[in-house]
Amino acid sequence: MEDAALRTGHGTPTGVLRDADRAGRALRVSAHPDAARVVLSTWQGGTCVSTVRLDRAEVVELLAALGAALLPPPEPGAHQGTTP
Repeated sequence: MEDAALRTGHGTPTGVLRDADRAGRALRVSAHPDAARVVLSTWQGGTCVSTVRLDRAEVVELLAALGAALLPPPEPGAHQGTTP
């Protein structure tokens, strides 16, 4: 059902990520090359409940934020930044 709804939407679907904790919730990624945008949409079952439209630079920022979210938190009292 969700995949069928994705195929009927606008743009080119590039991925569906299912919510780990909420049944029927998914994040869908669609490319819109004609508008130089990527659209992230949140779906509950067959209903789109929100969208975020990103331009190319914002996609790079999103990837950086996702990468940073995967890093372990710094140790308490650890030095951050570059060494002199």
